[in-house]
Amino acid sequence: MNRRNFLIYGGTLSVIAIAAAKGFSWPAQAASAETFEIKKTDAEWRAILTDEQYRILRHEDTERPFSSALNTEKRKGTFQCAGCALPVYSSEAKYDSGTGWPSFWQSLPGAVATREDNSLFMSRTECHCRRCGGHLGHVFDDGPAPTGKRHCINGFAMTFAPASA
Repeated sequence: MNRRNFLIYGGTLSVIAIAAAKGFSWPAQAASAETFEIKKTDAEWRAILTDEQYRILRHEDTERPFSSALNTEKRKGTFQCAGCALPVYSSEAKYDSGTGWPSFWQSLPGAVATREDNSLFMSRTECHCRRCGGHLGHVFDDGPAPTGKRHCINGFAMTFAPASA
């Protein structure tokens, strides 16, 4: 083993040890303790979701910023969970945060649940569909009035239902 490999492996092991000492856990482990109304096998989720929706909703991935058409959606209507069609956000709570993801200052009542997310060596609040457990995004404390919250949501985790005229 040369010096470079020793430093790389040693550094990697140090990061893992520090993460373990600080209580780091993978999001999938935290999600397994919850139960949801809608339960499907992995194969059933794969059959009904696109590849991108599956990665985001079922494996807590994040889409690239500015990649979802819902980021620029401005019509009146309801944003629904792409996994189970539960209405999760109203267009009336949507605003342009400039982050590249659809942002809302609040969810619809009883639609979204949260949990602590300690992935990527930081502490955040993850939000998910309360009915199927699909990962939607994260909630931050830098949003507009009246809540001061910014629900930073993956556009591919939702579908949009325009309001009827």
